[in-house]
Amino acid sequence: MLVKTKAIVLSALKYQEKSLIVKCFTQSDGLKSYFVPNAFAAKKSNQKIAYFQPLTILEIEATHKNKGTLEHFKEIRLATPYNSVNTNIVKSTILIFLSEVLHHSIREEEKNELLFDFLESALIWLDNHDEIANFHLILLLEVTKFLGFYPDASEIDFPFFDVLDGIFTPLHGMNSLPENDSFLLKKLIQLKFDSNQKTFTSSERQILLKILLDYYAIHLDGFKKPKSLEVLKEVFS
Repeated sequence: MLVKTKAIVLSALKYQEKSLIVKCFTQSDGLKSYFVPNAFAAKKSNQKIAYFQPLTILEIEATHKNKGTLEHFKEIRLATPYNSVNTNIVKSTILIFLSEVLHHSIREEEKNELLFDFLESALIWLDNHDEIANFHLILLLEVTKFLGFYPDASEIDFPFFDVLDGIFTPLHGMNSLPENDSFLLKKLIQLKFDSNQKTFTSSERQILLKILLDYYAIHLDGFKKPKSLEVLKEVFS
């Protein structure tokens, strides 16, 4: 079946000398993996390596056989070319990190247009703004809404957050964050992308990042800590 859709690149794995296996989150069909022959070839190609950088937003035309095997692109173009991401080391590091997290988090081989639309608008926001210190934290938290384990904030006045049940509680239980960490999470829940980026100190961001990655690991079987985590920490230290 020939499909035209937008797609966000989650990963690109080199295969043999010249080819790639590219995993995308598509607007039309959720997760799809594609075989890209000759992506590293010297000649001009409409399937060149530059299209497959982390979290690039593509417009694709592809043949989907839907048999659990690798699919193939027919046409590719940039849906929304980034203006600043590729030249800004902080932004490009954020995208590498987030692409790893999303690669290990999104497992739906079916359409999730709401998640796609959220990611697309968030990535465009990142490209067009300079004050981005909390972007990765807010995005990680917001994505849990679509994955089914967003914190229940109905009792947000309680002092402790239970990471297993995803609720705020009056007592410090076995699965609860310390009160100060719970307070930081409460502040994060109330933030939007354009909120004051000085809400947290650098060390508080590191605490929140650990909380969020641990939270993902608790609620997603097989979740792996991103290899780019240490680089991200250096960028925001």
